[in-house]
Order: sequence, then structure tokens, then C-alpha cells
Amino acid sequence: MIASDIMTRDVVSVGPDAPVADVVALMLNHRISAVPVVQNNVVIGILSEGDLLRRVEIGTEPKRSRWLEIFASSETVAADYVRSHGRKTSEVMTRDVITVASDTPIAEIARLLETKGIKRVPVTRDGALVGIVSRANLLQALSSKLAAAAPGAPTNDSQIREAVETEIRQQGLAPLVVQYNVIVEDGVVHLWGIKRHAIDYSAIVIAAENIAGVKTVVDHLRPLGAVLM
Repeated sequence: MIASDIMTRDVVSVGPDAPVADVVALMLNHRISAVPVVQNNVVIGILSEGDLLRRVEIGTEPKRSRWLEIFASSETVAADYVRSHGRKTSEVMTRDVITVASDTPIAEIARLLETKGIKRVPVTRDGALVGIVSRANLLQALSSKLAAAAPGAPTNDSQIREAVETEIRQQGLAPLVVQYNVIVEDGVVHLWGIKRHAIDYSAIVIAAENIAGVKTVVDHLRPLGAVLM
């Protein structure tokens, strides 16, 4: 899946000269936490809740001790003043905005949101804004994937058993256990075997759980040294 598959297409955006008060009202009315700022349909910034945390109107503007005031650069002081007192969107917005192309894989978008610590990213095509992908969109995609039945899913216990064993081998998990066996009855998978090391073996259980048609997994794996089967 790519960005265009999951993005919100009807994006609420504002221009750089929009009054901050109007943008705040817009965000509240639409129940959104950020809006892209566009000029000629090109993203030039983004205004989020984080940009509005330090405001003079609510008494949260940056306050420095006398020592910090002495050592703070005039540029820093001026920038903080503009962000806490600015009346136009362009004065308050984040200018170094991160965007992705419409054909960006969602795995790459997820990594971007995580590494950059952001909650959403505008989507562009040929430089123009065409959508936005948020963490909520990723969760919606995950929900759809979890709910969808896999094509060609196993339809009987024998096929499920074969699929579980294949998954364990392909994921390189087979060496973790010896004398392991998979038994399936009415969609319930029973995992038998001896664990080679005292490590987390949940990966083997999860591998079985992820096979379509599996109702539940019963873990009978025993540590090395326990009574053998």
C-alpha cells in the first residue's frame, strides 16, 4: 500500500495570511490537530497544536530567567516573540515541513512519523497538495488488513498445518526448537517441541496466529531439560 491508498483526500488547509484566531476556530470545528499552509496549492508550512502551545493570550509564552535573557541571542528572542504574539499563520507555522509523495510506501511513512516524532505528513503529487496521512490513517489501514480475509486462505486443518510449518521455516524460527510438531484440530493449532534456549519464543506462537483460518494457538513448547514428549 502507498500514501494515495490511505490518505485523507479532502484536506483542510489555510493560506499564509489567515488569522491565527480563524485557524484555531477551524481546527476546533473540524476536530483536527494541524492544518497544512498552502500558497498556490504548494505546501509552505504546517500549523499544529504544538505551534500554538506558547501563546501570550493564555500566559504560556516563553519566560526566561535573567541569566538566560543575558545569554540568549537577539534572533532567538525575536523568533520566540513572533511565535507567541504573531497574528498571521505565516508568523506561527512550522516552515520546515516534511512531505511525502503520493506513491510513498506506507511502511516508509510509518518510519518517518516515528523517527521524526510527528503525527501527520502532507502528501504531494508534482509539488501540489493532494492529501494528508496521519497516524489515524495508518491505524485505519491496519484495521482493514486485520479484518480482511487473506486470498487463498487455508480451508481445512491439513492446509492450516502446512501453512504454519511453512511460515515457521520461512521466518527462520525452526532452529529455535527441536522435535517440534504442529497439530491442528478444528482450526486450533497446538505447538509441541523443546526450546533450545531460555529466550522469548512468542515469535513462534505469533507466526502460527497470523495464519488465516487459525482460531487460537495452544503453546505446549517446553524448555530443554524438561520431560520429553
